[in-house]
Amino acid sequence: MTPLYPLRFEPILRRYIWGGRRLCHVLNKPLGEGDDYAESWEICDRPNDQTAVAAGPLRGATLGELVQTRGSELLGRHAPQPRFPLLFKFLDAQKTLSVQVHPDDNRAQRLTPADFGKTEAWVVLDAQPGSLIYAGLKRGFDRPALERELARGTCELCLHSFEPQPGDCIFLPAGVVHAIGAGLLIAEIQQSSDVTYRLFDWNRLGPDGRPRPLHIEQALDAIDFAHGPRTPQTPLATGQPHVERLVECDKFILDRWSIASRQTIGGDDRCHLLAVIEGELMIAGDPCATPLRRGESVLLPASLGARELEPRATAVVLEAYLP
Repeated sequence: MTPLYPLRFEPILRRYIWGGRRLCHVLNKPLGEGDDYAESWEICDRPNDQTAVAAGPLRGATLGELVQTRGSELLGRHAPQPRFPLLFKFLDAQKTLSVQVHPDDNRAQRLTPADFGKTEAWVVLDAQPGSLIYAGLKRGFDRPALERELARGTCELCLHSFEPQPGDCIFLPAGVVHAIGAGLLIAEIQQSSDVTYRLFDWNRLGPDGRPRPLHIEQALDAIDFAHGPRTPQTPLATGQPHVERLVECDKFILDRWSIASRQTIGGDDRCHLLAVIEGELMIAGDPCATPLRRGESVLLPASLGARELEPRATAVVLEAYLP
């Protein structure tokens, strides 16, 4: 059987009315014609969306196939899993997204078909002047107050917002109301879920000239009103001078590496997801002849043990893994 190795995947590109071209201009994605490229799903194991291995002997194998047939090698201490539990993507928001909320695990398990909940975290890669993030309800807004403003078409009065800076990380547990504002380029790590309840769409019309569907009752039921405004995370020291902790929760851990010399990663019997957001990086055992560049990601199976990372100049890398 072919041993596992550092796995790069072919991304899945998603086009929506709020997308643009920065996935190409900033993150070097090979886009076709059009200016509505909104998301690049980099590492994904969903029933109808599977990223496939891009290089090496396992080229063409989907992430879902590897979870099912090589789960213990891939996931180590976290095997078995019904599917890969995390999803990583890049988003280019040229227009403000709808105001949304995602259910937690308990609520998502009651859906047909059952799904994961969706806790997520964003890292801002680029922000145009005046861009806003909407994250959480302002203090004092309970369900009746939110329902009142929704009925008036003034939901934005309830939303906490701020102008983010590149490098900011925003942690959004399931049940927190949120929206990405126009002008932001985002890296996102999340539970592998695609359950979204649209609460408010800024009173605008869709491409067909009609309002897009809303899921107000489902959204209101899914909101955790105990959560207040969300603000950027304060990075924490990890004991490694080149690594800072951005998020630590029961769904994933998200670290940011800033490395200018060789470092090792892994050897802890778990799978590691890496995404380069600045610079370039060579990974020992990678079958690709080129370095991992900005906007590219890789999955390091647990069976690899410790791996050497060699940056070209200084590389900034996001690392996500299961607790």
